[in-house]
Amino acid sequence: MSTTGATADPLAALGSLPGVPESVESVRKAVDRVYGHRIMRRRSNAITSEAALRGARGSAALSGADWALEEVRRRTDFGADDEARVVGAALRLGAEAGQLLSIWRQSPLRVLARLHLVAAADGDERVGRPRQAGEAVDEPLVELPLPDAAEVSGRLEGLADLIIAGTSAPALVTAAVVHGELLALRPFTSRNGLVARAAERIVLIGSGLDPKAVCPAEVGHAELGRASYLAALDGYVSGTPEGMAAWIAHCGRAVELGVRESTAVCEALQRGAA
Repeated sequence: MSTTGATADPLAALGSLPGVPESVESVRKAVDRVYGHRIMRRRSNAITSEAALRGARGSAALSGADWALEEVRRRTDFGADDEARVVGAALRLGAEAGQLLSIWRQSPLRVLARLHLVAAADGDERVGRPRQAGEAVDEPLVELPLPDAAEVSGRLEGLADLIIAGTSAPALVTAAVVHGELLALRPFTSRNGLVARAAERIVLIGSGLDPKAVCPAEVGHAELGRASYLAALDGYVSGTPEGMAAWIAHCGRAVELGVRESTAVCEALQRGAA
C-alpha cells in the first residue's frame, strides 16, 4: 500500500486524494437514500437477506462462477464442480461476515484466517493461514506479480496495525484499501478474491456506513465487469496517487450500484405490498 506521505494516519491521507472526497460524498448520499426508503423501516431484514444473496452471486461471478441469481437461489448442492464450490464459498462468506464484526477491529488477521477457512472448507493444512515460501496460489483471474511470503507477512501486519489503531479515513477509503491490499497480496493459497470482497463488506458494515448490510458492493463490482475491476486494481498496485484514487472511486461506484440493486428490491417489495 502506498500513501501520499508519512503521516500518523496514512488511510486518512488517501481520503484527500483528488476525486476521493467526491466519491465518498456520492456514496454517502446513495446509502442515505436507500436507508430512507419506507420499506427499510418495515422489512429491513428481508432487504439484508436479499443483499447477501445478490452480493454472494456477484462475488462468485468475479471469481469465475457467473451464475444467474435464480440458479444461486434454488441450488442446494454446491460441491458438484469447481463453479458450484465457488458459489458455495461466496454464500458461506456472506453468512459468516456478520458474525465477525466484533472481532475485526481487535484482530483483523484472525478474521481473515476465519474467512479463508470458511471459503476453502477443507482440511488442507494451508487453509486459514498466510502462505509460506514456495507455496503456489490458485487465483487464475488475478495475474499480477505475486509478492513473496515475507512481503505478504509484513504487509498483512502493517494493514492489521492500521485497522487496530483506528483511522479518521472514510469507510469507503478503508474498505477499498483492505480489498485492494488483499487482492494485491493474495495471502492465501486459494479463494483470495472471495476473501478480499468479504473483508470489504465487513469494513463497510462495521464502520457504520452500511450497518444493516443492504449495500452489496460485490453486486457493483460484478456489474462493472471483471476487466474494469482488474484495471482499477492495477491502479491500486501501482501505488501512485492517481492509481489509488481510481481504485477508491471504482469501489465507490460499486457500492452505489449495490445501493441501486437494493433500492430495486425495496421498490419490488413495496409494489407487492400495495
